[in-house]
Amino acid sequence: MRVGGYAYRARQFWNAYRAAPSQQDMDEVRGILTPGEMMLFVGMQHGEQAHSIAVMRRLHSQDEAEQDLLVAALLHDVGKSLYPLRVWERVLIVLVGALSPRLLARWGCGEPRGWRRPFVVALGHPAWGADMAARQGAAPLAVELIRQHQNYLLIQPVYSTDALLKKLQAADGNS
Repeated sequence: MRVGGYAYRARQFWNAYRAAPSQQDMDEVRGILTPGEMMLFVGMQHGEQAHSIAVMRRLHSQDEAEQDLLVAALLHDVGKSLYPLRVWERVLIVLVGALSPRLLARWGCGEPRGWRRPFVVALGHPAWGADMAARQGAAPLAVELIRQHQNYLLIQPVYSTDALLKKLQAADGNS
């Protein structure tokens, strides 16, 4: 898990308290997602819905129209809906990730139970979300972007999917 700057983390914290997205927001989302994908989106916590809409809008502001990228933007955190996180758990994840990424990686392995639950959710949600999206018929490219959204490329993009992944990660990191 990549830990961003203080401003980014403060925005994430306050977004967790956001009210439900507006009807206009939801209409915009319905214009992108299929009914099955929409079912997944509606099951997310309101703060994650708002964050996902912000990621999608950031891509729109960059004139991005790739449908699978927009679907991935809206569903990249859907795996968290399996094990919703409390605000204090989110704060704990950020603190451990900032102080010791290796510890976060170690604690993030295994089953999402007990005191390790938030760390396992933090690291496991991309794969869970990708599987959920695939079961709802999402396009393979959208599924792969969801699965890889926390895997940061250390080199320049090689494949077109790498370029789309970098766009998703940048929008996610700034929303």
